[in-house]
Amino acid sequence: MSQPPSQQPPQGGFGAPQEPPNGAPQPPQGQPDLAKPAQTPPPAQPPVPPAGPPQTPPPGAPAYGYPQQPSAQQPGYGYPQQPGQAPGPYGQQAPGPYGQQPGPYGQQAPGPYGQQPQTGYGYPQQQYPGAPAPGGPGSGGGFLKGKTGIVVAAALAVVLAAGAGTWFLVSDSGDDDPKKPVATGSNDPKAPSESPTVDEGDGSGDGREAGDDLNAGRKPGEAKVAWLQKNDIDLPRNGSAVQGPWFAGDVVAKAIYRSVSGYSVADGKQKWKLELPADVCATPNSPTPDGKIVIGVKNGTTDRANCSVLQMVDLNTGKAGWKKEIKKNGTWDFLSDIGLAISGDTVAVGRTGNSNAYRVSDGKELFGTPEGNCKPFAFSGGDKLIAAVSCRTDDVKNPQNQVQELNPATGKPRWTYQPPRGWEVSKVYSSTPLVVRLEHEEKKQYTIVALTESGKLRSQLVPGKSDKLTADCGNSFAIFGEKLEGCSGVAADANTFYIATEDDSSGTARTNKVIAFDLNTGKRKWEAPAPAERVLKPLGMEGGDVLLYMRPKYDTAGAVVTLPPTGGTPKTLLQHPSGAGRVENGFFSSKVLYKDGRSFIFSQRVSASNDKEEMEQTTMLVFEK
Repeated sequence: MSQPPSQQPPQGGFGAPQEPPNGAPQPPQGQPDLAKPAQTPPPAQPPVPPAGPPQTPPPGAPAYGYPQQPSAQQPGYGYPQQPGQAPGPYGQQAPGPYGQQPGPYGQQAPGPYGQQPQTGYGYPQQQYPGAPAPGGPGSGGGFLKGKTGIVVAAALAVVLAAGAGTWFLVSDSGDDDPKKPVATGSNDPKAPSESPTVDEGDGSGDGREAGDDLNAGRKPGEAKVAWLQKNDIDLPRNGSAVQGPWFAGDVVAKAIYRSVSGYSVADGKQKWKLELPADVCATPNSPTPDGKIVIGVKNGTTDRANCSVLQMVDLNTGKAGWKKEIKKNGTWDFLSDIGLAISGDTVAVGRTGNSNAYRVSDGKELFGTPEGNCKPFAFSGGDKLIAAVSCRTDDVKNPQNQVQELNPATGKPRWTYQPPRGWEVSKVYSSTPLVVRLEHEEKKQYTIVALTESGKLRSQLVPGKSDKLTADCGNSFAIFGEKLEGCSGVAADANTFYIATEDDSSGTARTNKVIAFDLNTGKRKWEAPAPAERVLKPLGMEGGDVLLYMRPKYDTAGAVVTLPPTGGTPKTLLQHPSGAGRVENGFFSSKVLYKDGRSFIFSQRVSASNDKEEMEQTTMLVFEK
């Protein structure tokens, strides 16, 4: 358990969380209690904006920020810093409408309970050629590098407000990314490429030889390769992220660089392709129930272009619908990057200090940034529209966040949950039931909480001392636009939350386990070790069972397996063929989905050292019985 404010934690952070009596969070001495009314500090007075641009700080000073205004109140714990980084611009008093700047919400969050985030599970992932260097754009750390202009602008943005709430028991948080299209490659797993690439260990090939058949020698009980999709876009030098996939009827779609494409779920043949004038820069996790999606497109092709254009696309047909520029809310509304989420017929657009929402069907604006001290900055969609909200506060070193469920048609909060000061909303792991990750960057801690349908604290997860939990929330780089949704590696049913542990590499091969938590008490219900030398990753629920992906090894194909809600031994649902093991294992960073009896292995980035290798990159691999 964390030390009370009067005590100093040992060097290196706090220990693993201790289980409180009866599994309920207990407020230690000096911390607010839910049973007592919260005391709200007075809002800060907005400072007068300076006459000139920010000046570069001297060596060793906090980067790209204005000097902090003197506070009439005693400073709190100190503004949160990303583990392993120097103090950034958000630790400064910033000029602007609200006087202070919220924390860097767009950074890659450190792994659950203080662990290093991972790009994948199981066999070590290959570093692709041309990948951004650690700490640069596209990575989870070093957010000040490579985006100087944006960070300077960040020092001029908006801020938060005040409150108090419950105490959270947590453990440590450790240190924790214009060319014309060319002809589409074959989707037939039997058809050889004219210029096949052999995997030489540098991550540029897929390990296939000319004329191979991925289904050759398929063993009894093994699934078959339904189809394989290769990259068909000539990309910029550093490659491109791949967004999606999204499903609509018999179409599976993806976006890459300056296009969106739809393929037949059954055979992988391209059904349509929509060319775009500039880069795709933001996407939601899922489309509307009738297959429409709204994506963010840059408003130009230069490095200074903003992610300010919304484009609706009908995934069933590939037809472009309405298109409009995001309504800017004053001088301090920065649109360099945004976060998108769809719930019902509403697409919500978040960025620091501002938000808008539009009707997906016709593009009509439904609501904008609300009045008052508290303003949404990120959203999670699906069956509920969940907002992460930052409130203006008198102390920038001690931020105040809220979680709200919004009416998608009006933006009015249905309820508001306010965690204690200093705790920031990081990710929504599940919307039904609602499971949220909160972080305290100053203390380098975070916790996972479950909320009720009315927004009350249901429980706080209490892992064991040796549990190192992990979820994959991507490696996107953002300062003003946080993506609250889209984490994989977690699953939930009405009363249980399932999450994997980090890989244990102490033996001859990597392995891990899945842990189930009771959402009513926060206590561990059971743990299920992966089979020997294998790694499991939760995908969701299937017929009441937990659905998991068992990653391939260097000599063994992957599989989709299930666990009963009571735990036990994994049962194979779809065993991938051994002939495709090298291709399956060759993805640098993959997203795995299971739908209607098929498993989809989806590449999240395409990059290579030369054009020939780039066009040989596998972007989607689909298995079926």
